[in-house]
Amino acid sequence: MKFAVIGGTGLIGSQVVKILNAAGHMAVPHSQSTGVDVISGQGLDEAVAGADVVVNLTNSPTFDEASPAFFQTSMDNLLTAARKSGAGHFVILSIVGADQVPELDYYRAKVLQEDILAAGPIPYSIIRATQFMEFMDAVLSWTADGDTVRLPATPIQPIASKDVADAVAKVAAGTPLNGIHSIGGPEIFPLDELGRITLSHKGDNRTVVTDPTAGMFAVVKGDVLTDMDAHLAPTHYADWLS
Repeated sequence: MKFAVIGGTGLIGSQVVKILNAAGHMAVPHSQSTGVDVISGQGLDEAVAGADVVVNLTNSPTFDEASPAFFQTSMDNLLTAARKSGAGHFVILSIVGADQVPELDYYRAKVLQEDILAAGPIPYSIIRATQFMEFMDAVLSWTADGDTVRLPATPIQPIASKDVADAVAKVAAGTPLNGIHSIGGPEIFPLDELGRITLSHKGDNRTVVTDPTAGMFAVVKGDVLTDMDAHLAPTHYADWLS
């Protein structure tokens, strides 16, 4: 099968391309660095030409109120190009619980992306993943102040990016779901405790202070970013850290 992986040079996309090609498919990565622009539409028709499956792993450059416009325009352009090319399956990666956190612009934008795909003309699959283990350093940096990092106790179910890529590749190579496949890490941690574990492993002496008002995850209510009924990935956080 031929796959056009849009956003194919990023954290997940580059791994998806390797997995699909190793399985004997032809997966071609496309991004701004290869001359493809999902907002202007430059290079899109050429990128998806002849592809059986389009995998869209592009992401908004910001997490603020500009993100819905990014996903609206990029999905409209990609679906138009994919329909013209005759692609029979369109895949995106979203977030577990995105529809439960309307307070966050970016999460509303991801739900918009899902809705555009579901209403579109092409059979589709949506993969919803829990929070990536690779994002913990960024999360710690958002609320760091001197020797202190402030984090809420929001329940988080971290998943390794390689496990996300495996799931995306498997779904993309299968029959369109016309629905959602959820994946998550094997364990749930309060975010503040996950911060302490991370800093301790790195030999970082900063102190994590539990603060229910700190950072973007402060607005998350309950355990909506977790799903133990999802397909559970094999990589534990301690193993990933080591």
